[in-house]
Amino acid sequence: MTSDKPWIDIGASVPLVLQVARAGRPPVHRTLLQAIYLLFMALCFPLFAWAQQGAVVTFTLDFPGSEPSHYVISVSSDGHSAYDSDGKLSAESDADPFHLDFSVSPATSKAIFDLAKRAHYFEGEIDSKKRGLASTGAKTLAYKDDQRKTTATYNFSPMTAVQQLTQLFQNLSATLEFGRRLQYFHHYQKLALDEELKRMEDMANQNGLEEIGAVTSILQQIASDSSVINPVRARAQRMVQRAESLK
Repeated sequence: MTSDKPWIDIGASVPLVLQVARAGRPPVHRTLLQAIYLLFMALCFPLFAWAQQGAVVTFTLDFPGSEPSHYVISVSSDGHSAYDSDGKLSAESDADPFHLDFSVSPATSKAIFDLAKRAHYFEGEIDSKKRGLASTGAKTLAYKDDQRKTTATYNFSPMTAVQQLTQLFQNLSATLEFGRRLQYFHHYQKLALDEELKRMEDMANQNGLEEIGAVTSILQQIASDSSVINPVRARAQRMVQRAESLK
């Protein structure tokens, strides 16, 4: 028994070129259609991904002797971010590779990309090249979107936008390292939480942290943990409230 309808309904989402079966014609073998469709998707998916990819600003610091001595922060224009470092969990421990995927607030993302624009997307020389300046580590700023890809390395830059970006990323690293240590101490060394949270609160009071909201999960865990002494829980709760007030 024959039908006037195509032998398979491939739907509107499948490209028109694949709808080759027609009434009155011999149907194309199913596996051939599947092969054509898979080939089409394999060829087009990179184009779709490229079209959807946003801009990314990346900051890298290499400073032997500092803590951490190496880290990389990447922030996308949609706020999705990544952090990698070799920070130590204590002064006596060895460097321990650390990776964190997180999100920055729309305000911080906007600030980063506005500053990148003011810094001409790090094209050309951004280092002062002055002799006698103390080394504060090799810093690299990179920008990438569908139109440009630029990278610049510096010790100190006379450009205000670069200085502000540097401070922002260094403060963000400090916040994420606090979150990392607090997570570890909460699980393995609760007595160390008091001193660590005191340091964190002091740095926050001195505007030395950025995006505290990125670590509120561990702060909330500490604040709600009845096995932690009350002064520590109260300090953690104050930090959560600070993060919420900055949203």
